[in-house]
Amino acid sequence: MAKTSVVQDYKHPQPGTTSTLTVDEKIRREVWNNGIKKPKGYTVSYHANPEMEQMHFGQKHPMKPWRLTLTNKIVMAYGMHEAMDIYIPRAASSQELKDFHSGDYIDFLQRVTPSDNTWDPDSQTYAYNTGDDCPIFDGLYNYCSLYAGASLDAARKLTNHQSDIAINWSGGLHHAKKTEASGFCYINDIVLAILQLLLHHPRVLYIDIDVHHGDGVEQAFWSTDRVMTLSFHKYNRAEFFPGTGALDDTGPLNNASPGAHHSLNVPLHDGIEDSQYIKLFEDIVRPCVRHYRPTAIVLQCGADSLGGDRLGCFNVNIKAHGACVAFVKKFELPLLVLGGGGYTARNVAKAWAYETSLCIDAEVHPNLPAHTPFLEHFGNEKTLFPKLDLNRYENKNSRVYLESVVMGIMEQLRYLQGAPSVQMQHIPPDLGGLRDELEREVFEEMEERERFRRKKERRG
Repeated sequence: MAKTSVVQDYKHPQPGTTSTLTVDEKIRREVWNNGIKKPKGYTVSYHANPEMEQMHFGQKHPMKPWRLTLTNKIVMAYGMHEAMDIYIPRAASSQELKDFHSGDYIDFLQRVTPSDNTWDPDSQTYAYNTGDDCPIFDGLYNYCSLYAGASLDAARKLTNHQSDIAINWSGGLHHAKKTEASGFCYINDIVLAILQLLLHHPRVLYIDIDVHHGDGVEQAFWSTDRVMTLSFHKYNRAEFFPGTGALDDTGPLNNASPGAHHSLNVPLHDGIEDSQYIKLFEDIVRPCVRHYRPTAIVLQCGADSLGGDRLGCFNVNIKAHGACVAFVKKFELPLLVLGGGGYTARNVAKAWAYETSLCIDAEVHPNLPAHTPFLEHFGNEKTLFPKLDLNRYENKNSRVYLESVVMGIMEQLRYLQGAPSVQMQHIPPDLGGLRDELEREVFEEMEERERFRRKKERRG
């Protein structure tokens, strides 16, 4: 056959001459330079479905799923995937979503289309609180089922002991309610994941560091002692969404209710700074773990609590935000790490990539790898740790105020001295028979840890 300008002889490329191989080689160099390897003694899993990165809320909407693309590209560029088990999770089924949400609401999300966007008080769009903050866009139901499916998959890896730390940056959408959307959130993947954890764990501690109050999760577990919710957030009842989460909002007012004193809130003012934020977080989380004795932790890492966020009002830098992840990791309990808010995409991606490195015990260098896709998007700030407090908010959190918040939390914890032995409520309902066995196993494990610690101290 004669050669033409269209059909050419195929020449096999030499190793290292193609762009793909070049990128692979650069990633391998990053892995080597940063000492990235599988963590010793524990397993980290990373749950991400690239399909949902293509979703679009609308040109002017602050929620940009593209932040997940940037996050994953940074994680891959550093070679962090080499230290984790990577999963592409399936979408959650409608039945799985109905484990928390009402059937009517799920059916609505399945059939609604962008043409149904309206604010008519008589419409279903209005009834389910969609249309403005929570717009109807093409692929909405698929988007919801994908991020919920990723959180469910991550929770199952924890309960199956396939993972000790499971990460899903697409999850953490904490405002969604049982029968309605709220605050850019349609499905509450956190509640669904916690319900999954409760099949195996007697107590779950939920910690939320989003700048907005984790009201949807708190509301879902308001009346049970099986879950303690702890939210750090900006609070202003009249002027800042969602207007809930005061210090004295601690669960049902009736002390006889199992959920009394199990909803803890840390209301903050504008401008809190790194050192304050870290100290406050540690001073509150440490006694919560000690008093409540959770057997698993869910950490929502909303990145709108960073300085410079489009919807935020704090002066917190990425290292301080990450310090919260590092501190929770030290408890060595099964840990589900989720995303959440965050509306300055370049900073969200850097924060979540850094926090991924903390989960795998990798000390990555601060300069973003030169082969990172979309590197131009970061402008002149091609570092993992940009200064985010340059346009500072006035710090309205005095030392006296923060101390009073800690004292308020400690007062609530006084009621939990007997929490580990109280009768667990049936969430889910098929757990009642497992309580005694689970409690016994937890007690024996904690005793074993204490014996090991004392032996180690004597040797030291």
